[in-house]
Amino acid sequence: MIKITLPDGSVREYNEGVTAYDVAASISQGLAKVVLSAEVNGEVWDLTRPITKDSSLKLLKFEDEGGKKTFWHSSAHLMAEAVETLFPGVKFWVGPPLDNGYYYDIDMGGQTLSEEDLQKVEKLMIELAKKDNKYIRSEMPKAEAVKYFTEKGDEYKLDLLGGLNDGEITFYQQGNFTDLCRGPHIPSTGYIKAIKLLNVAGAYWKGDANNKQLTRIYGITFPKQQQLDEYLAMLEEQKKRDHRVIGKDLEIFTFDDEVGPGLPLWLPKGAAIIEKLEALAKKNEHEQGY
Repeated sequence: MIKITLPDGSVREYNEGVTAYDVAASISQGLAKVVLSAEVNGEVWDLTRPITKDSSLKLLKFEDEGGKKTFWHSSAHLMAEAVETLFPGVKFWVGPPLDNGYYYDIDMGGQTLSEEDLQKVEKLMIELAKKDNKYIRSEMPKAEAVKYFTEKGDEYKLDLLGGLNDGEITFYQQGNFTDLCRGPHIPSTGYIKAIKLLNVAGAYWKGDANNKQLTRIYGITFPKQQQLDEYLAMLEEQKKRDHRVIGKDLEIFTFDDEVGPGLPLWLPKGAAIIEKLEALAKKNEHEQGY
């Protein structure tokens, strides 16, 4: 038997090899339905990973930072599966969670990704999520991992493996997609109920302009459709308050591509505002002895 200490200080005993999901279910079935991952001795784990020694445990829901990042990182893998299905032969670099959503950097192998393609990826993600495929974690010796990605011809994952040692390498599989990843992940794709791919950008491999430019796809997901609807509504409100839009509407400044994108040209109203601000700054500096 091992002892599990919960955040309230209570201690429960379980058989060795118990999972965080088992602990959640032993507390209440309702809790087991909403937890996404768990913090075991300060480290975020999969819910299904066996616990083999006395440990402190905190169950993480979507409202918790650790749970949210687990959810969005798992969503990046789901997106990668959809992209690989639609564009066989693509290669993946990294797909981390962000403060809001996630992205994945992809070598499209010369293929371009249109707005229509993005919609196809999103649609397939929704279909794959409904299959409720489990995220399966497996440890792998470095030699086997190198062999796997060498045969696949994936120089990006081989580069990542170069900095790892035996005992540090884990693979995750869901459906037909397998990736080198330290995790953690949510139990299955069925937890992902609402999906939106936001935009596509370019990103140099490792952030170095001398390297190949990869395709970066940004997305966001939620456990409930209502949460996605509220998030998208918030984005629309932000667009209305964008200073680049308001400034032009109020005739404060304008832009001209021939002068330079992102370089504002002050209109008479804008010039008047600048003069007022400069006068105020000079007055305050004079009063403070500058």
